[in-house]
This record gives sequence, structure tokens and C-alpha cells, in this order.
Amino acid sequence: MRAMTILAAAAVLVTMTVTGVSYAADMPTDIKTNKVADGKLTVLTDAKGMTLYTFDMDKTPGKSVCNDKCAQFWAPAMASSMAKSVGDFTVITRDDGSKQWAWKDKPLYGFSKDVKPGDTTGNDVGPNGTHIWHCAVVS
Repeated sequence: MRAMTILAAAAVLVTMTVTGVSYAADMPTDIKTNKVADGKLTVLTDAKGMTLYTFDMDKTPGKSVCNDKCAQFWAPAMASSMAKSVGDFTVITRDDGSKQWAWKDKPLYGFSKDVKPGDTTGNDVGPNGTHIWHCAVVS
């Protein structure tokens, strides 16, 4: 009986590792993951569950070009001044000196038209039919 209990505990641990719980150890505490409405994709979110996005115009790794009016609609995923890079997440310095989270060298943003956790209204948005904003999809 004891051997079965140990095997069951080991199986739970392996399952947790495979399903991504171990990935959480390589994430900042103020960034989470969430399945989007279709249940097939997992996206990065802020601590409140609001979807985070990347911007195709951020071409230089670790550099945000979304400032001023752009940042009013696409709020940077702010990091504290004490935040440290972890795993695929880095802390970048914005033009105004504030800190922002980036994932795989792409700065992360929230979208002003998303009103509740799970909204992805900013996915594939851009002027004149372009698609320059994308959900930060992890799977």
C-alpha cells in the first residue's frame, strides 16, 4: 500500500511538471498564463488575468517603440524598479526610464479595449487592415 502511495505521488509530480506548473517557476510573479476563449491557446496575462500582447514594430530586442499616445491605448506591462529577469522574461528600460516586462525580447502590453480577463480584442489589430499586435501566445 505504501509503495502505491509513493507511486501515485510521483505520478502527480510528473503530471504537474508536464502540464506547465514547473514553467511558472520561470515566470515573474506579476505575469500569469490563461487559456483564451477557444480553449486551445494559452496566452500571457497580467496579474489580473488581462491578456498581454506583442507589437511587430518593436524590432530591436528589448526596446519598446510604443510611447506617448500609443502607450495610452497599449499599456506597457510595467515591472517594478526591483524586478529581475527570469527565464524568457526580461526587464527593459523604457524611454521615460520606467521598467517594462518583455518576453523572448518582445515588450509586453495590455490593450485598453479589453474589459475583462480572457478578452483578446487586441489580437491581429493594426491600421489599414494590418496585423501588427498579437496575443503573447505560449502554447
